[in-house]
Amino acid sequence: MNYMDKLEELIQKKHGTILSADLDLYEIPRVYLQMMVAEGKLERVDRGVYVSNDSIEDELYAMQTKYPKLIYSHETALYFYGLSDRTPFEYSASVPSGYKVVPNVADRFKIYYIKKEFHELGAETLISPLGNEIKVYNVERTICDLIRSRNRIDIQIRNEALKRFAKLKSVDYLMLIDYAKKLNIEVVLKKYLEVLL
Repeated sequence: MNYMDKLEELIQKKHGTILSADLDLYEIPRVYLQMMVAEGKLERVDRGVYVSNDSIEDELYAMQTKYPKLIYSHETALYFYGLSDRTPFEYSASVPSGYKVVPNVADRFKIYYIKKEFHELGAETLISPLGNEIKVYNVERTICDLIRSRNRIDIQIRNEALKRFAKLKSVDYLMLIDYAKKLNIEVVLKKYLEVLL
C-alpha cells in the first residue's frame, strides 16, 4: 500500500479529521498532507489539524489529541450524558493545576483547574458525536464537579441537571460519595441529595 492510500485510509478511520501528528504514528511523510491540501481533498483548519472536504471537523477530538491533558467536564459532560439540553456554545474541560493553557484553547474553552491527583479521577472514554474517542468524566464525577463549581455554572443548567440526575437508574452512589469525599464536597452533596431523593 502506498503512502497516499495509507493516508486516505487513515482519514476515513479518523472520520475526516486528521492531525499531522497522526502521520508520524503511521510513518507517513507529512508532504502527503500538503499534496492532499493542494488537490483540494483536505483543508487545514488549525495548526496541525486537517479536515477532509466532505467532513465536519471533530473539534472535540482534535483539541484533546493536541492537548491530551484536557478532559471534557462540567457543562460539556452534562450534555453528553443527557443531563442538559443546551448544546454548549463553548466546551468545558478540566486540566491539572499548573498546566499552561495556550491562548487558542483558553479562547474556545471554559477551563477548570483541579489538583493533579484528582485530574484522572472518573475519566472514561466516550465516542464524540463525529465518531472519535474522547475522554470525558463519568456521570458521578460530573455531578461532583457541578457541585464544586456551582458558583460558575448557570443556576438553570445546574438545577435541571440535578433533577435529571436524580431520575437516572444507573448511578453508582457509592462511587459518587467516594468522589465527594476526595473532592471535599461530601456535606454539600448530601444536602443536594436530600432535596432530590
